[in-house]
Parts: sequence; C-alpha cells; structure tokens
Amino acid sequence: MIARLAVAGYRSLRDVVLELGQLTLITGGNGSGKSSLYRSLRLLSEAAQGRLIATLAGEGGLSSTMWAGPEKFSREMLNGQQRITGTVRSGPLSLRLGFSGEDFGYAIDLGRPEPMHPFQHDPQIKVEAMWTGEMLGRANLYAERRGPAVNLRSSATGEWRRAFANLSAFDSMVTHCADPVNGLELLLMRERMRNWRFYDSPRTDTDAPFRRPHVMTYTPVLGADGADLAPAIATIQAIGDGDTFAEAIDDAFPGSRIEIEGDEYGMAVMHQRGLLRPFEAKELSDGTLRYLLLVTALLSPRPPEIMILNEPEASLHPSLLDALARLLIKASRRSQIVLVSHSDRLIAGLRRAGGLQEIRLSKTMGETLVEDHDAPRWAWPKR
Repeated sequence: MIARLAVAGYRSLRDVVLELGQLTLITGGNGSGKSSLYRSLRLLSEAAQGRLIATLAGEGGLSSTMWAGPEKFSREMLNGQQRITGTVRSGPLSLRLGFSGEDFGYAIDLGRPEPMHPFQHDPQIKVEAMWTGEMLGRANLYAERRGPAVNLRSSATGEWRRAFANLSAFDSMVTHCADPVNGLELLLMRERMRNWRFYDSPRTDTDAPFRRPHVMTYTPVLGADGADLAPAIATIQAIGDGDTFAEAIDDAFPGSRIEIEGDEYGMAVMHQRGLLRPFEAKELSDGTLRYLLLVTALLSPRPPEIMILNEPEASLHPSLLDALARLLIKASRRSQIVLVSHSDRLIAGLRRAGGLQEIRLSKTMGETLVEDHDAPRWAWPKR
C-alpha cells in the first residue's frame, strides 16, 4: 500500500506531501489541483513502464509542466504588500515525484538538460532513489542514481556496487537496472508499479470500443478503454465473484442482470424487468455503460495493489451514486483505492461507511494547498 505521496514542482503542486489510506478521496473545487495529483500518480507509473519522458513531452515538455510561480512566497507576497515576482533561486529547477509505503519507497527528480543539449525542452532525470520503509535515509537506501551513474546495495552483504556508469538521462534506473540477479529489489518494485491501474473517463459515444462485439478470451483485467468489456464480464462470471457482480448490477438497476451473448465474438446485454428483450451495449445509455465499466473494473478477478479513479461519477445519474459508493467500499477491501471526485452525493455515501481518508484541495495564489492536513514527514534525495 502507498502510505505517502509527494509531489514538488509539478503544475500547481509546488510542494505537496499526502498521507493515503486504504480508501482515499481527493476532492476540491474546479482548478484546485485534483487532476494534477491524479496525473502525478500516473507519471510515477509511467516511470516503471519507461514512458515518463515521453508522457511529459506529450503534456508540453518541462516548461509546460513545471511549477510556474516563484520558488517561495515571501510574507509580503502572501499578505499582498508586494507583488509576486521571481526571487533568487536557492536550488535548481526541479520536478520531483515520490511515494513510499511500509516496505519500500521511490523518488525521482527531473530537471532541465545541460546547456547546448539539442533537446532543450525535454526533461532529464537527475536523481532517483529507492529505499525500504516510509522515510528515505542513508541506512535504508538500496538503489541510487545520480546523473548517469547508478549504484546498488547488495541485500546480502550491504556493500555498494556500480550497476551503470553511463545511463542515459532519458532512461530510468527502474527500467534499465532491474534484473533478477543484480537488481532484484528494483525488479520487484517495478513489477508492482506496473500493476497500478488507472480508469479515467473512457469514451461512451456511439463509436466507443465497448459498444461493439469483442473476441471472447480470458480477460482478468479490464482494459483502460473498456474495449474488452464483454470478455472481462465473462471472466468475472466464470472464475471471479459473479455473485457480487450480479448484486452490484441489481443494486443500481433493480431486477436487471447482465449476460454475454455470442461465441467467438461476444457482447454484453442487459435484461431489465418488464422488457421483453435485452438491450445490447450499443443501445444502453452512457451512464449505464459507465457504471457497468466501473463494476467490471472494481471486481476484477486479479485485483491490483492500487487502483486510481478519476471522477467516476461522470455521466452517472445521481440515483446510481449510492450504489457506486457501496461498490467502492467493497472493492477497497481487496485493493487500495484513490478516488478523485467532487460529487457531494458520492462523497456522502462513502462517509457513511467510515474508514475514508479525505484530502480536500484548494488553491491560493496559483498554488495547490491541502486543507486541514498535517503533512507527513518526507525527505527528497539530494542532487
């Protein structure tokens, strides 16, 4: 489980450290930084996939993604006695991402390329660190990257050795130094990070992939776009918790059930009380399909360590939100869930069950702040 998430220098997140629970709600007004927190988790996952630099480039490069305000706000700036201006920097420009749990932690520090580099808008990896436990320290550090050099500590002897001497500034040690012999800890952490799952407003238009038949094959994990909805439901019904799946459908649509029609290619159909024929996926409303996707994702026969959902209430009728809250609570018993939402009804349903970790964001002078939250301790690796 991720116990702490730290982000510094990314969009409106100048310096944020959060404590996450088994079921964590991130909420706040429009523009408060909720989506930036969601994307920061996604960026960490992309580091394990080897796509971090390309993803940042897709967001507009380092100049578009880094904190645009001053390094620090003076007291005069905060009380309005002085206009907001740049100050003399005490450190280099930096975009830092990190997380930790009871067993291990990871942090990455990205910055500008050296002068005269041909790709001046691409971020470069300056520092990476992996450690055991929630707080970074010299005693529990077991992998460290500074510039092009990567050093690993032996779990058997505690001695350090040089694993890479000339790692590219665009490549992470997570992807290039992980192997079962000389980088087992890196390999284990990389595979766990690759298992994180993200669901963020899949298409629901008439040409959406999940409205069409799909080849029927073993599918224990629903794809991010939901195209494999039919085989994913069939897999739950065959080897997963089919009873809970049926209960979740009936909870939201009383008297309804989902079946899969077709042999080689299948499609989800909904039988509804009072109707003489089932409705195919292409006939269902956006909200009904969105709820069906969420049920299928949350009841995966192969639950992930952590699942991150961005505004799952989108397109859902308010009458479905109580059922969704109950489903999220059930799913959080199998996986850690981080939920970004601003739906009052969904939040109220989650609160009634208890055990909810709430993080409310607001924005002051362009900076995302966490309301009524004592930031946990955190230490960044130094350049």
